[in-house]
Amino acid sequence: MSDTIILAIDQGTTSTRSMTFGTDGVPRQTVRREFEQHYPQAGWVEHDAEDIWRDTLATMQAAAEADGGTIAGIGITNQRETVVVWDRKTGEPVHNAIVWQDRRTAALCAQLKADGNEPLVRARTGLILDPYFSGTKLKWILDEVDGVRARAERGELAFGTIDSFLLWRLTGGKVHATDASNASRTLLFDIHKGAWDADLLKLLDIPESLLPEVKDNSTIFGETAPELLGRSVPIGGMAGDQQAAVVGQACFERGDAKSTYGTGCFVLLNTGTEAVTSKNGMLTTIAYQLNGEITYALEGSIFVAGAAVKWLRDGLGLINRAADTDDMATKLDGNDGVYMVPAFVGLGAPHWDPAARASITGLTFAATGSHIARAALESVAYQTADLMNAMVADGARDARQIRVDGGMAANDWFCQFLADVLDTDVVRPANIETTAAGAAFLAGMAVGVWNGPADIAAAWKEDRIFTPAMNQQQRTGLLEGWQEALGRTRSHTTA
Repeated sequence: MSDTIILAIDQGTTSTRSMTFGTDGVPRQTVRREFEQHYPQAGWVEHDAEDIWRDTLATMQAAAEADGGTIAGIGITNQRETVVVWDRKTGEPVHNAIVWQDRRTAALCAQLKADGNEPLVRARTGLILDPYFSGTKLKWILDEVDGVRARAERGELAFGTIDSFLLWRLTGGKVHATDASNASRTLLFDIHKGAWDADLLKLLDIPESLLPEVKDNSTIFGETAPELLGRSVPIGGMAGDQQAAVVGQACFERGDAKSTYGTGCFVLLNTGTEAVTSKNGMLTTIAYQLNGEITYALEGSIFVAGAAVKWLRDGLGLINRAADTDDMATKLDGNDGVYMVPAFVGLGAPHWDPAARASITGLTFAATGSHIARAALESVAYQTADLMNAMVADGARDARQIRVDGGMAANDWFCQFLADVLDTDVVRPANIETTAAGAAFLAGMAVGVWNGPADIAAAWKEDRIFTPAMNQQQRTGLLEGWQEALGRTRSHTTA
């Protein structure tokens, strides 16, 4: 089977990638394209879904051609919570996709919360009422785009997160479906029953006819239209990007933890068949569903991680490429009291403050661009520590190690600082693109390339372990400085 490959589509917030994987789980070819971000108003973030489809098709075809192997199956992983509504006949979106970072429904979420709806939402979905999630974005499109609600009520429109939209397009409009992990992020899905919830649909006034069918993460969703790749290829795996990384990192045992550092940062801790309810700002979510059985996770969501580094490059012009931050951070002996709180689109877990805005504190005339670059990297480690502490407070055991992936995981300085701040081993895999790998593994299981989680765990390879080297006094001092900076940012902005 050496010529057999799995094709993974990794549709992210700022770029779309297609990767091929061999039957050994090792990546072979990668093709990536960045696409335009749209900011119609302060706090609003949109994508043109046609851009996403164009880039998906182009990267998929280019990766397949560059590899030359026989594609046994396709896996899809995607930016979660981003909402698309499209016409069932034409496939044409009725509005730009509203991105997970978008905050336009903050007032609606606040009103729903004030009306006492959050306990119901939390009990059914494991989530909180925050603009982050898909449901209120969908309601906004129905209410604010001319004619859309009437078309939806006539059954003319379909709703989906990016995975569902791509599946529809790939199958030539034949399949309208999603997977359990993406469904669990919509505010509309009962994660205990594994079904769309009538009470939540009524709460947000959403017609059930809009919704996709929900399936396992590893199953045959459909086949590609034959003209796309020269023949029909089964689509065998789908998962939201963070859940795909759980699979790609082989975090199949209760207590396993992974942290993905992409545009944002997302820590997921496997809690097995128990849906642990957080009292400390964490989310309860579906990690994956295989053979009809749901495995749950506690999740902490940080909205800005790699996006802060991108801002240093594109917004401030401090760096030419992300890797420059490693050199800038390394040449300093410390942070000299400079902290960045990267609340560019509010704060996620465990604070959930949609009105907070980014700040840099502790600046003096001695501060340089290197201090700001280091502060951006440090902020991601501090936020990760906030998440891990909240999980422990919820009764989760201290992670004996945390597996990291995503673009920032390639930065040795960051990984060491993260280990120091967390006071735990940080393990970097040989393949840090575990989101795409997870999608490939899920698809491969569906088409018989891998037999199950044990095969995936055997394919996972470690690159390096970063062991804590910081003394407790220094660690405590840094974390106290972070909490002070956080307090200053939130003190006058909390909604």
